[in-house]
Amino acid sequence: MAGGRERVAQLLKQLHRASCICPAHSHTYSPGTEHPALGKTDYAFEMAVSSIRFGEGVTKEVGMDLKNLGVKNVCLMTDKNLCQLPPVKAVLDSLTTNGVNFQIYDNVRVEPTDQSFMDAIEFAKKGEFDSYVAVGGGSVIDTCKTANLYASSPESDFLDYVNAPIGKGKPVRVTLKPLIAVPTTAGTGSETTGVAIFDYKELKVKTGIASRAIKPYLGIIDPLHTLHMPERVVANTGFDVLCHALESYTALPYNKRSPCPSNPVNRPAYQGSNPISDVWAIHALRIVAKYLKRAIKNPEDREARANMHLASAFAGIGFGNAGVHLCHGMSYPISGLVKKYKAKDYHVDHSLVERVTKLSPRPQNEEELSGLFEASMKLY
Repeated sequence: MAGGRERVAQLLKQLHRASCICPAHSHTYSPGTEHPALGKTDYAFEMAVSSIRFGEGVTKEVGMDLKNLGVKNVCLMTDKNLCQLPPVKAVLDSLTTNGVNFQIYDNVRVEPTDQSFMDAIEFAKKGEFDSYVAVGGGSVIDTCKTANLYASSPESDFLDYVNAPIGKGKPVRVTLKPLIAVPTTAGTGSETTGVAIFDYKELKVKTGIASRAIKPYLGIIDPLHTLHMPERVVANTGFDVLCHALESYTALPYNKRSPCPSNPVNRPAYQGSNPISDVWAIHALRIVAKYLKRAIKNPEDREARANMHLASAFAGIGFGNAGVHLCHGMSYPISGLVKKYKAKDYHVDHSLVERVTKLSPRPQNEEELSGLFEASMKLY
């Protein structure tokens, strides 16, 4: 067993050296050259996390937050399905009660594409907004991050910030407007991360934009919103949390990643596993092992659904700083082609790729991770 784990760890290192990259989650091609005085691998890691507020009914505070910021023109982004559901109504009630001026963009595409991103960017540019609110799952939040970025950098070409090798992977040097994310699913953790994923239709692959600069100003985690999720959506998004946590914990350590950036702005958001991201990943795994089955089986189990909502954010903090690896990398060529799958009882387009993964824990934590991994795998 130990020999097998060592072999997997060796393979991960070999793949990294061979630049076998996932265009959405890898930074092998990040701009900048290695630091001549510091060697080929990095020597430091950096944590960047959105502020998080958690609690049942906390969505009612969104309007107060925006009023406290003194903003005058808010862009509310969501999709047409969510426009008819309680989470968006709760946000609208809060904005109206607090006298916040806003415009709604409800044309977000589930599983966004480069074209759907550009449509949202155009809306944001025309609106000249001074703040943003995203209400939805990862697709909505990622679309809103991207619209905020390019509206704040109107002279930039779309591919300027897209991860290399598809895009130019330029570092973000502009200041973005405050974005409040209100997640309605318990899976992506997008409310905590500086990553936005989309389908690049020309090449039929997934890629993304990754920068600490695009992370939300605040994530509003309201467990009441997860009560509206159908059983299969709970299961599918729950396995996303599982993969995020396992992959970030077993990612190549930050001090083995190369090249070492010549400037801190070139240090990637996904910088490798590190002592702080490990804490969040491990705790997310414990929550998943305890609560995912309960959340799937009983939609009225508020404790289970609340904890899975929190686990999604915890895993987001972990992978948003450490990164993910082979599972996600292997899924993108497949999910870039899957367009017609619809989760049961969830009548919107939503790709699903099953990830069956054999992972190798890092040697210094083998016993602990083995227990967590085995507990998590019982969910299958």
